[in-house]
Amino acid sequence: MTARAEAASFTGRTAWARSLALPVRDFLNTESGSAVVLLAATLVALTWANVDAHSYTTLWAKTLSIRVGGAGVAESLRGWINDGLMVFFFLVVGLEARREFDMGELRQRRRIAIPVIAALGGMTVPILIYLAFNAGHSSSSGWGIAMSTDTAFALGLLALVAKGYPRLRTFILTLVVFDDIAALLVIVFAYANDVSFIALGIAVALFGVLIGLRYFGVRNAPLTIVIAVATWVALHESGIHPTIGGLALGLVLSAFPPARTDLEQATALAREFREQPTAELARSTQLGLTAAISTNERLQYRLHPWTSYAIVPLFALANAGIHINGDALRAAATSPVTLGILVGYVAGKPAGILIASWLASRRWLGGLRLPVGWGTLAGGGAVAGIGFTVSLLIASLAFHGDRLREAKLGILGAALGASLLGWLVFRAIALLPREVRIRYALGAADELVDLDSPVDPDRDHSRGPDDAPVTLVEYGDFECPYCGRAEPVLRELLADFGDELRFVFRHLPLADVHPRASLAAEAAEAAGAQGKFWEMHDLLFAHQDALAPLDLVRYAEELGLDVGRVRGELRRRAYAPRVAEDVSSADASGVSGTPTFFVNGKRHHGAYDEASLAAAVRSAWARAQLRT
Repeated sequence: MTARAEAASFTGRTAWARSLALPVRDFLNTESGSAVVLLAATLVALTWANVDAHSYTTLWAKTLSIRVGGAGVAESLRGWINDGLMVFFFLVVGLEARREFDMGELRQRRRIAIPVIAALGGMTVPILIYLAFNAGHSSSSGWGIAMSTDTAFALGLLALVAKGYPRLRTFILTLVVFDDIAALLVIVFAYANDVSFIALGIAVALFGVLIGLRYFGVRNAPLTIVIAVATWVALHESGIHPTIGGLALGLVLSAFPPARTDLEQATALAREFREQPTAELARSTQLGLTAAISTNERLQYRLHPWTSYAIVPLFALANAGIHINGDALRAAATSPVTLGILVGYVAGKPAGILIASWLASRRWLGGLRLPVGWGTLAGGGAVAGIGFTVSLLIASLAFHGDRLREAKLGILGAALGASLLGWLVFRAIALLPREVRIRYALGAADELVDLDSPVDPDRDHSRGPDDAPVTLVEYGDFECPYCGRAEPVLRELLADFGDELRFVFRHLPLADVHPRASLAAEAAEAAGAQGKFWEMHDLLFAHQDALAPLDLVRYAEELGLDVGRVRGELRRRAYAPRVAEDVSSADASGVSGTPTFFVNGKRHHGAYDEASLAAAVRSAWARAQLRT
């Protein structure tokens, strides 16, 4: 098989993506797929409501009660979905937002300002438009409907029409989170009825207990579930929409990369269990493996498929059904409720985001630098005009009867119009000449640097010119099979990009799972001292199953090295400090597995097939050209 064929057939992922499998960051196909499922659920609801409106209305209005003794909670099926299951959706939104704050683009707190300001503009202008349409009418009380972006639809559409703009996705995600926080606060303070401050105080106290359990390291799943359910009941009884509890919990659960020491401890526990497979060791091994990954990522991994493919589509099925006929459409065409929502979302949302971002970027207001270009911001603003989930939630609280139907028609019409507008904007950007497209697509804000130790041409081993606009750094392990599979991919990249790409290899021998990797790394350094690092590098990866000391000496002989010198250096572990320096730089950069890649100092997440890495390199090249 040729190197190109091997690269084409390989679909591996970085150790980070393999170990964490972050659903929202790595599985963009999940976002687009969940948007399709959500759309299908919406169409089913509309069809059902128009074929048999009575059965649709009757089913979701059925009451379900859960009682323990004389106390309990009674809700309609629609209420259980809106107030109960949607808590998990907002929990996932909060979890990913917190992850971005801790480990993503937003860990530099100054970068939060622009999306927050844009979110404020994107809420204010649609609300003003809605109030202008409904001035003097009692329907003005529904102003909260026209403010929030639907997370599932917006991120799903971006995955389909704006795949090459990861910064835009982070920007819109942050904007959506603040949208949702504001919308839930609006629900609490504007649409809550008869708030019970005693029940609210109990909910706050129970939430504090949940945080305390985590702070003191108490890992008791049954106890946590009982307290979480009690918190939900208290919020429900207080008159405050319980979904705010899910968002709050997600925002307080921090995310962190797995420490290498924790991973080594997990390996040791697994080895002990292999030697003595007892129930006690099985339990301790399970706890050790779980503790290595943050609660944030574990919950995302478990909950994201359920929220994307079950909970949010079920919400749409229960809430999006509207009986549509000629009279309803004629009424909606002149209804201030429908028009206020439609115009507010399709025109007001992108306008508000653009105006607020423009003001924030002015020098006399602080001169914040946009993370995305104005073209992609316009497209993202248009997509943000899809207000579905939370809008339907607020509409069901604000209106009933005909006005609720008019509001739902406005929400559905806005989702369709905003989707079409967003597609048109990104399609127009794609048709621009390359130089113009880069200028309109990329922002002025500098990339955050994840690589702790900059590349040193006098110390690091590199292939390609030192002045190449893009530098790709790999932390690798000569015994790691994933690193071996990545080699043909890297060779193809170097061949395709030529002098535009520099490749740097750094050592990260995972000695706890690859016992011969450390000595192999030292052998590569010994060869490098005689001017043959890359030749030894290629031989070691070509013979990953033969890395014993005698094999290393044999490779030195094949390369024409001074074998006696190499043998002595390996015996004395002369290059162990040099390898340890690379390991220390990996630890400082948050690297815990191999292979891990950095493109111009920014960590590459996800797949490391040729297409994915090439896309990352092209993006870095385009940004480098923009700065020249």
